[in-house]
Amino acid sequence: MCVSGCLRCVGLMLVPLAVVCMLANVLLLLPGLQVHFLLEGHVTREATWATGLWGSGLLVRADCVCACVCVCVGGQLVYSCVCVLAAGFCSLVSGTGLVNGPLCLHNTSSGPAWGVPFKTTGDGGQVYLFERSLWSSVCLQPAGVVQWNVTLFSVLGGASALQTLLCTANILNTLLILLINTCGCHGNIYQRN
Repeated sequence: MCVSGCLRCVGLMLVPLAVVCMLANVLLLLPGLQVHFLLEGHVTREATWATGLWGSGLLVRADCVCACVCVCVGGQLVYSCVCVLAAGFCSLVSGTGLVNGPLCLHNTSSGPAWGVPFKTTGDGGQVYLFERSLWSSVCLQPAGVVQWNVTLFSVLGGASALQTLLCTANILNTLLILLINTCGCHGNIYQRN
């Protein structure tokens, strides 16, 4: 089988992952499907960076198109490297958002205030992930925000990590084309002799 066929397969697998990442990031921006939290600035910082939209979403989706049409091998290689960095960054940001916990209205010594209560626990917020009883008792608003963030950041982090692996495979396939010239390519990865 031609190595370029692998590029097409990788490209086609990246499409649904890019859609999942974009959808997860949009939902993170709308806790409880309510837009007023976004408009008031009460959305978790890592969600507002929108790495699922521009990094694991649009950039990686464009790489899918790049892998499925005739393009210069060098251009494919450079673009795949950019996508590895973008998807890897999205995965890192998602992990950070997951560990820190959501921005929510919670009780403080001076009354209810907006903040990231799980991040300030001294252990990096990691305890809250394993203590589900804290989820509904700490965050007052948005309702169910902890489950919302844990689920969506987990999906976003997992999908972008898989994208990172697939884009890395895309780089290796492209390098293989350059090194052994399996398809008889001369500047175009799908050109046949």
